Amino acid sequence: MKNNSKWNFDTNAIRAGEHRDPATGAHNTPIYQTATFSFETSEELTDAFVNFGNPDCPNLYTREGNPTIDVLQEKMAILQGTESSLAMASGMATVAASIRLCAKAGDHVIVTDKIFVVSRSFFLDECPAMGIEVSFVDMLDLDKVRDAIQPNTKALFAETITNPQMCVVDLTGLKKIASDNHLSFIVDNTYLGPYLLQPIEFGADLILDSATKYLSGHGDAVGGVLCGSQKLMSEARATMSSFGQCISPFNAWLILRGIRTLPLRMRQHSKNALALAKMLKNHDKVDWVRYAGTPESNQTELIEKQFPQGCGGMLSFNIKGEPGNLHRFMNALEMVDIATSLGDVYTLAAARVDYGLIRVSVGCEDEKDILADFSQALETIEV
Repeated sequence: MKNNSKWNFDTNAIRAGEHRDPATGAHNTPIYQTATFSFETSEELTDAFVNFGNPDCPNLYTREGNPTIDVLQEKMAILQGTESSLAMASGMATVAASIRLCAKAGDHVIVTDKIFVVSRSFFLDECPAMGIEVSFVDMLDLDKVRDAIQPNTKALFAETITNPQMCVVDLTGLKKIASDNHLSFIVDNTYLGPYLLQPIEFGADLILDSATKYLSGHGDAVGGVLCGSQKLMSEARATMSSFGQCISPFNAWLILRGIRTLPLRMRQHSKNALALAKMLKNHDKVDWVRYAGTPESNQTELIEKQFPQGCGGMLSFNIKGEPGNLHRFMNALEMVDIATSLGDVYTLAAARVDYGLIRVSVGCEDEKDILADFSQALETIEV
């Protein structure tokens, strides 16, 4: 593995974990598209079975490990600053894995009330089925978080920037509450990724990313990465195998390719999103805009502390007038794509009438083209 502690993030995004393929000399990490691995002797296979689960155990079966996936995991642990990481089939697989690591039947977890809709479904439906009690709490109010703690509470689960309302939580404040009450602190960092924020610096015990989004960056792979201690990742790996949540080598390879340009893309996402947020804030047909890079005055200091490298590409806004204006605006867009995902180099937008907003994943196109498309679409709206 190539990893130099003197290297900066941009260099590690390209080089960490990568190495010349010893079998072929290939410079790029190969896709080891195989289900199983063979051994020279029967004794070697027996030793692999005996040592299964140990960090130095040879690859046995891709459900448990694969050389392509290993490189992705090495790279992500370095970029997140953790001891280890585990690549999984999707971001939701990492959400489920993080809770299974921290809670069991009879336990209680506290979750941000402004959470991704599919994560909400997991906490509403699957956790009770496992006997885990869940409280949804406004994590912008730390007193409410403290008040929600019960004798059987085991973890706090937060999103760095909430989806889709774009609220920013105080990671330092939440970590203090977790530490004071011996709770695990789980942070979903999907909206920012490790270039803009490393939650380990704020005391997170488990960090998860939907690698489908900014890590991949090209909208062509589904995956998730969970980062934490070597002990926790070993436990998670065993559970992942039982639940069959392994990532495919091809998706791992696509995500690796994407990570190499992560710093370049995140700088452009942040630049474009800031410009769009400022334009929307000054538009007479826009009711409100939420973007971490243009915070309300009471969060300016917090955001400068947590996101010194930039605030990413996600924003939401509402249009004045009737709810139908959201759909009218969306249908008037010419360049921007109507889609639900995020983190792509393409700018994507989705109207969420149930939330009263439009969520935008600002891409890496030319800033002037993005602003022009939003401007012309707004001109079609009557308020």
